[in-house]
Amino acid sequence: MELIETHTLPVSQQRTWDALNDTEVLRACIPGCESIEPDGENAYVVALSAAVGPVKARFKGRMQLTDIEAPNSYSIVFEGQGGAAGFAKGNAHVSLEADGDAATKLSYTASAQVGGKLAQIGSRLVDGAARKIAGEFFKRFGAQVGGGDEGAAAPNAGENAADETVPHNTASNEAADGESGGDATKRKKSWTAWISKS
Repeated sequence: MELIETHTLPVSQQRTWDALNDTEVLRACIPGCESIEPDGENAYVVALSAAVGPVKARFKGRMQLTDIEAPNSYSIVFEGQGGAAGFAKGNAHVSLEADGDAATKLSYTASAQVGGKLAQIGSRLVDGAARKIAGEFFKRFGAQVGGGDEGAAAPNAGENAADETVPHNTASNEAADGESGGDATKRKKSWTAWISKS
């Protein structure tokens, strides 16, 4: 699986970089994310729930940042286990480029391999789910860094996933029921309420 996308965010390059390195912002923006905890220098342990086609699972994994060139780019190496659902591992390269004084062009290239049940359901479903998750992440990220209204109007924040985002995230939230707590539960409830209103 390979994803190559570019998104324009309505904030400066430095602010975008700071947000990309803020675990609380990332936890709020990654669909189904339950926790991101530091695990050594530039490394994190991540727990999240996700639904890929008929397969719903809770994944635990590790993410390592490498080749860091602040505030321009970094690479991410990740691997995660989802029990009977299988595993995922891969890498991504993220780069930021100023687009005027108040906007940033974020580009990324990601590639991943999956195994277990995830590999059996077919690459089209896996690719589609990955694009939906990425689209939803940038929609939420744009809203977080742009202060709500600005972020919602971000030009490319989730265009690719707009048609199918809601069903996927409803499934992700159902998968996360009973496993997320505290702030994550409040966010999930407010997100579910937003979906039901739209």
